[in-house]
Amino acid sequence: MIFDILTIFPSFFDSPLKEGVIHKAIEADLLKIRTLNLRDYTHDRHRTTDDRPYGGGEGMVMKIEPLFKALEDLKKALPAPKVILMSPRGQVLKQNLVEDLAKEERLIIICGRYEGVDERFIEHCVDLELSIGDYILSGGETAALVVIEAVSRLIPGVLGCPASPHKDSFSNGLLEYPHYTRPADFKGWRVPDVLLSGDHKKIEKWRRQQSLKVTYERRPDLLKKAPLSIEDIKYLKGLGWKAE
Repeated sequence: MIFDILTIFPSFFDSPLKEGVIHKAIEADLLKIRTLNLRDYTHDRHRTTDDRPYGGGEGMVMKIEPLFKALEDLKKALPAPKVILMSPRGQVLKQNLVEDLAKEERLIIICGRYEGVDERFIEHCVDLELSIGDYILSGGETAALVVIEAVSRLIPGVLGCPASPHKDSFSNGLLEYPHYTRPADFKGWRVPDVLLSGDHKKIEKWRRQQSLKVTYERRPDLLKKAPLSIEDIKYLKGLGWKAE
């Protein structure tokens, strides 16, 4: 998987990409992450990437010329990329979309700034506007890191345990069940007996029910689309859930 990041702050990514599983994946040549400075595609002495909006209003807008030139330069390389613009008005990132993006060979992620990007660039050059949530950041750099992290976890070999991403929250439509580790008793706070029983069938049933329970308590909206068995529905109704 190749990520090309178009930004006015390329050094923003230096430290995060040198830590954890992302750094290990880069070293193992499972990921290639490149940053490109948008200011390198300007031609004035101030290296200007923004200007006042037509029609007036607050803030500044990212100019189309440097964005277009930078993108054209990036598109010369193979494989053909999917172009993403990080924007608060974009489609909200969900696990199913992360899974779709992980199937791509190459993503170009453009980090928006200021009041936004010239709409002509979005209309003619961007494949997907993407948001990581209903709140505002100062720029798309932090959001781009979230996308890279979420997508990279699904690339074979990036995680130490290949099954891990398939058991995470949202991977099956539900939140994940609780986890425990040693010691079995800490200050009288005991690990549930079923997890110490060695009965894997009972453990799997307990984990499924706990996943249903925590989803019902914290994100009941997810239950509307989650694949539920008859046994799941019976358990949820015992908790007070009412299917719509």
